[in-house]
Amino acid sequence: MDLIYQFKEFISKNNLFSAKDKLLLAVSGGIDSVVLTELCKQSEYYFGIAHCNFQLRGEDSERDEKFVTELAAKNAVSSHVVRFDTKAVAAERKISTQEAARELRYHWFEEMRVAGGYQFILTAHHADDNIETVMMNFFRGTGIKGIRGIEPKHGFVVRPLLFARRAELEDFLKTNNLEHVCDYTNEQDDYTRNYFRHQVIPVIRQAFPEANENLLANISRFNETEQLYRQAVQLHKKKLLEIKGKEIHVPVLKLKKTIPLHSVLYEIISDYGFRSSQVSEVLSLLDSESGKWIASPSHRIIKNRNWLIIVPNQLEQSETVVIDDKGSWPFAEGSLRISVTTGEGFKPPASHLHACLDAGEIRFPLLLRKWQPGDYFYPLGMKKKKKLSRFFIDQKLSKTDKEKIWVIEMNKKILWIAGHRIDDRFKINSKTKEVLNIQLTKLD
Repeated sequence: MDLIYQFKEFISKNNLFSAKDKLLLAVSGGIDSVVLTELCKQSEYYFGIAHCNFQLRGEDSERDEKFVTELAAKNAVSSHVVRFDTKAVAAERKISTQEAARELRYHWFEEMRVAGGYQFILTAHHADDNIETVMMNFFRGTGIKGIRGIEPKHGFVVRPLLFARRAELEDFLKTNNLEHVCDYTNEQDDYTRNYFRHQVIPVIRQAFPEANENLLANISRFNETEQLYRQAVQLHKKKLLEIKGKEIHVPVLKLKKTIPLHSVLYEIISDYGFRSSQVSEVLSLLDSESGKWIASPSHRIIKNRNWLIIVPNQLEQSETVVIDDKGSWPFAEGSLRISVTTGEGFKPPASHLHACLDAGEIRFPLLLRKWQPGDYFYPLGMKKKKKLSRFFIDQKLSKTDKEKIWVIEMNKKILWIAGHRIDDRFKINSKTKEVLNIQLTKLD
């Protein structure tokens, strides 16, 4: 079947864009992007060309930039070129060169799309790229989301060649006498994709000659399966997740009854930077004591009584702060300064902004959080517990005052209503060897 016809049919079937849209083509100068350019030209789409020079291959990078600029002029379309110091960016952000190039590329494409009035960004990913992506994601352990492959359309990024095999693009190139440039790094196995392309897939095809065709057929089924899976996951999330400001609260008892627990839990935590390998750690939190936590690069999951609380790592933005050592701890209403001094001859300062506790009775981590209905403690000087709500009434606190109250908790026991009263169970006495000093500094 004619490649032009398949190209237009794929665009129409997947509702990728309309004939009236202005398109920005990502063009490297290689076979795939040159064919994409020619297909758009023969289809009479309105487009411009964008090229990234990552300055990673010396003279070849300069050659590619020149080729793409001339290609745009030959087709009488606008060209946009940018140069990146990719290695310096990778070193600064402590990521791989490949990852840095990807981030730089797509960020700049979006800038050009908006500045140039383009509706969509087109990349030249094809069916063989999709096969490689699915295989890599399978071995990475990305779950069902990863094995659905590359999406034809994601936001403003469109991939209209996913229907075509690499061989079909090469045939089209030859038939239309199209020039292109070669990237020698595509023949090296330094990158994971190249290794799969040159080493892994050929070995698999020795045992299963139709492996590529079978994978392409499966990708279509995986997409539909993923849609059903996503619908089920959303129903579970709706039942389990309670959004409180910047925090996500998950009820432990309800989560334990969820089937399938492992998969649902992964889908919840993966949204916050947690890996599939951390699911078992989160499962262990379900039966741990309050204050235990695990972290991703962006968030923490804290066990707090009968809840798992997912909070940002930026402590000042969170309503639950994990205190795991001495030092300064900022939070929404101010900051805490925690230190330890000897108990011998110690005299507590006469200030409601200081709490002096028996360090021998306290174990880190502690939780700093907003008070909740149902909270209780044993006020200093009393042997009976009192609900915080009752204590606030006795103190004649206004509604606004109560909204600003935070407590420090250790394994479900409140140590201090910050700025008000400590718990009698943790007061210093004649046997205290070390004193835990907590100083509150309010923002106002």
